[in-house]
Amino acid sequence: MTNRNQKSIEFQALNRKIIQGEFSGGDITSDAGVLLLRESDRKIGLTKAINKVINDPRNPKFIQHSQLSLLRQRVYSIVLGYEDLNDHTQLRNDIAFQTAIDEEDILASQSTLCRFENRIDKKEIVMMHEVLVEIFINSFTSSPKELILDFDATDDPTHGNQEGKFFHGYYDHYCFLPLYVFCKDQLLVSYLRPSNIDGAKHTWAILSLLVKRFKRQWPDVEIIFRGDGGFCRHKMLDWCDSHDVKYIVGLAKNNVLKGMVENEMELMEIESKKTKEPQRCFKDLEYGAKSWKHKRRVVSKIEHLPRGANPRFIVTNLDGDGKTLYEDVYCARGDMENRIKEQQLGLFADRTSASAWWANQFRLMLSSIGYVLLENMRRTALKGTEFAKSQMTTIRLKLLKIGAVIVKNTRRIKFMFSSSYPWQEEFMLIANRLNAT
Repeated sequence: MTNRNQKSIEFQALNRKIIQGEFSGGDITSDAGVLLLRESDRKIGLTKAINKVINDPRNPKFIQHSQLSLLRQRVYSIVLGYEDLNDHTQLRNDIAFQTAIDEEDILASQSTLCRFENRIDKKEIVMMHEVLVEIFINSFTSSPKELILDFDATDDPTHGNQEGKFFHGYYDHYCFLPLYVFCKDQLLVSYLRPSNIDGAKHTWAILSLLVKRFKRQWPDVEIIFRGDGGFCRHKMLDWCDSHDVKYIVGLAKNNVLKGMVENEMELMEIESKKTKEPQRCFKDLEYGAKSWKHKRRVVSKIEHLPRGANPRFIVTNLDGDGKTLYEDVYCARGDMENRIKEQQLGLFADRTSASAWWANQFRLMLSSIGYVLLENMRRTALKGTEFAKSQMTTIRLKLLKIGAVIVKNTRRIKFMFSSSYPWQEEFMLIANRLNAT
């Protein structure tokens, strides 16, 4: 491939035919599926609600781009795969994005978006989370009988000398330690934290706020707190017991616990060596750590694998068979890790490269807003299609990254999608569902 000039590109010939390319096609977009994102947003009113809780200190006389358009420009671009601010140098000219954001002209520049990110404060972040919770509540058409709240923390590598960066021994690098809360696939909290803290820090306060809000909306709903061993703290368990909140939480193994299942472990080892297959059984225990006010139910998974013993323990106040609680209830929390990966790998939640702390928290929120928009689309409009359980990156690639020629005049903006697009029927079905009242 050679460049003859700045506008023309020459490729290898095909049967003596010259193949040339140049960026002169005019109003063509590779992101026409952003219109689906626009409809998903308007259906649940997410960015409009988020915009209402953000203060705009600018003088209206000198404003070219509304705050709502700045918010949508940033969120929609992240969902479409443009995580960096400098992507907007060219993206701001894309008519597909302008149309989706309800603008008729060139969008905001990199510097304008940067100033927007850097003026968000703690109070606004809290109110944004309240919006996410209200969006979650509004997604129900009837009162749920049960809500399982999954809590988990993950590492978010830092980039240079940033406010709040610390070295984390377990992850072996400098990072932040954001806390996520999901209810099934729906995101409730994405809270940025420094990594020099207990991984369970602030969990009780967040759980308390969520429980109070959900109980006010649905007095009879059963709420279950679920987390791995990093969230097993006696004050948390005591609070759940005294506030009628159920819990199922991982419990770190120790010599006392292993001693309580020693006989079963020997039996599983003998059986495993005999059959050359992994063996497991379950046993209910009554156990009380020194910091606990009373003994609690502990379910033990007593397992022997080819590589050796693999005992696991959970503490819970739920009723039911121990094997079912472990395999069907506790282990289901592993799916939350997939949701976190969707945010970090697919929606760039770890792109927290700003110098200021609250700017990075806002970047995490922008990714979270994008996740909520796509999750709403997946849960409602994609139901029954081949994309109903697709990852965010698959939805982006197959439904949002669509080529189209755009014809714009005083009466109409017409998108002429690629005639060879392979998912035309699905696209039309999804658009109709999102447009339905």
